[in-house]
Amino acid sequence: MARPLKLNEFELAAALEELAGWTMKNEKLHRDFFFDSFIEAWGFMSQIAIHAEKMDHHPEWFNVYGTVRVDLTTHDSKGVTELDVTLAKIMNSLK
Repeated sequence: MARPLKLNEFELAAALEELAGWTMKNEKLHRDFFFDSFIEAWGFMSQIAIHAEKMDHHPEWFNVYGTVRVDLTTHDSKGVTELDVTLAKIMNSLK
């Protein structure tokens, strides 16, 4: 399957306006999600894992107790693409 093209600066700026809580960090979409417990954080990650697998697009993430730190980029495209924006929107909807 062909991977989408990297978003240009205008497309990226427009996408960020629609992504509450997300910023650019190290040329990746970045957000920290906070939960009241490890179980809630892990449950969130489990839900996202199902979506990510269906999309064949997997996040870079890190979990400690109630924090899930996420970075999204499309490695094949060498930057942020519509796949990353879509996954970020899914994450926001499940938080």
